[in-house]
Amino acid sequence: MIKFESGNTGNLLQQIQQKQSSLLEKLASGKEVNSAADGPAAQLIIDRLTSQTEGSRQAISNAYDGISLAQVAESGLANITDDANRIRELTVQAGNGSLNDADRQALQSEISALQENISLTVEQTNFAGKPLLSGGQDISFLVGSSSGSNIDVENNNVTDSISDLLSIDITNEESREAALEIADTSLETIGGYRGDLGAVQNQFASAARVLSESDINTQSARSRIQDLDFAQATSELAASQVQGQASLTLQAQANQQQGQVLALLG
Repeated sequence: MIKFESGNTGNLLQQIQQKQSSLLEKLASGKEVNSAADGPAAQLIIDRLTSQTEGSRQAISNAYDGISLAQVAESGLANITDDANRIRELTVQAGNGSLNDADRQALQSEISALQENISLTVEQTNFAGKPLLSGGQDISFLVGSSSGSNIDVENNNVTDSISDLLSIDITNEESREAALEIADTSLETIGGYRGDLGAVQNQFASAARVLSESDINTQSARSRIQDLDFAQATSELAASQVQGQASLTLQAQANQQQGQVLALLG
């Protein structure tokens, strides 16, 4: 019996169908590489770049949280500065020789209220439950996609630093004479803390800018490897469909010829 080998045509048709299926998957996803089967080395690089991108985005979020925390701390210090300035003003007023003891006691009552307000501000200035002005461990933020890229926000004990200001008593002549110097020293200390917080805010902002630029570059690199060239893929799909139609025609012709020969032999 004469036997026609149609296996080659069938194998070709199968290959064409597999290619079409792969192209359709890529067009649906918009990706050149959908799995390691599409390119083991490329997939490995894509996974590494994806991990780096996700880490960078979280680090950027950390940096902005750091800015927010520093702003809250600085705002608390700004309120303390206002109260300290008022205490200094009242201290100067207490030096007016025309005032009597009752007048100075009235001034001292306001100073005491301001001192209590400063202590309350220190107590209530916190971020996500973390106290910011009462001392303790510095607050650290990771602002890089790898370990070691940290920025620390110093947690100063404001109450201890300006304890003399919180004990000023202008009704006492001896204490009144030293009160101005105490107020000035306290204001200088608070100003230094505010300056440090301003500097760390700029440091966080700079880190966020660098991370954002790095993230853009990393995403571009990943896109070049992963993203599909739609024009090329569409062209390849059209060519594959033509090849598929041609293969089906050849398969049909081969089957028809085999049937005719078998009919003649029969």
